[in-house]
Amino acid sequence: MNTTLTSEQIASYERDGFVLHPGFLSAAEVAELKAAVLESVATMGRKKVAGDATNTAQEGEAYYDKVFTQRLNLWRINSTVKRYVLSPELGRMLCALARVKSIRVWHDQALIKEPFANPTSWHLDNPYWSFFSPHSISIWIAMEDATPQNGCMYFLPGSHRLATYQNAGIGENMADLFKLYPKMAEIDSVCTPMKAGDCSFHNGLCAHGAGANMTRRRRIAMTCAYMPGGSTFNGNRNILPESYFKTLRPGDVLANDQWNPEIYAAAI
Repeated sequence: MNTTLTSEQIASYERDGFVLHPGFLSAAEVAELKAAVLESVATMGRKKVAGDATNTAQEGEAYYDKVFTQRLNLWRINSTVKRYVLSPELGRMLCALARVKSIRVWHDQALIKEPFANPTSWHLDNPYWSFFSPHSISIWIAMEDATPQNGCMYFLPGSHRLATYQNAGIGENMADLFKLYPKMAEIDSVCTPMKAGDCSFHNGLCAHGAGANMTRRRRIAMTCAYMPGGSTFNGNRNILPESYFKTLRPGDVLANDQWNPEIYAAAI
């Protein structure tokens, strides 16, 4: 795992709200993580969320379900996935990019664009979650080459500085987000093809999307979202298990090590 960042990458992330990191994983690491991801996805069947018996979300036939095969919290059922997404060295990278002192896992997710899958409309991540933070951050790891033909990521540089916590869902209209943020429609998007093992990091308020998969092969990606230490509950349940959700009130600090473990904290 290549966890070395340059000062230019950190500056690029702060300016644009995203940054590419080529060669994050070696070929052997890609093979190991990809096998673990696919094994976990197969084990889950149509169930969307792992490790929480109370969450009964299932893959259906709606437009959203045809954007990608989405399976969440694989780290709770697979030790290999856990070793990667809870890596302290990855946590150190995340803290350096987000300029925070500690970081917790929010949730991971496998995002697999099946052959001829629908495009992913422009959206923000952080408004979906149970906390609001301008320093939330995600990693997106290509398990196979991600190309403009099979649905690689696109970002709107600087959009994290325009965003609030209003959001558009991932639906049939690619540009619904711009009804909320007209200024974002004036930004030229950046296409980010990646080789297997490359990754990107993006701010939870950076607008992003992806095209359709126009090929006969799956586009396989593993992602994970992270929450800065000290973040507080905003009232949204999102991925929280029902038993934990019922104990929370808006403003409570989200520091449950069972569901959102801390993976890195800078020495004081």
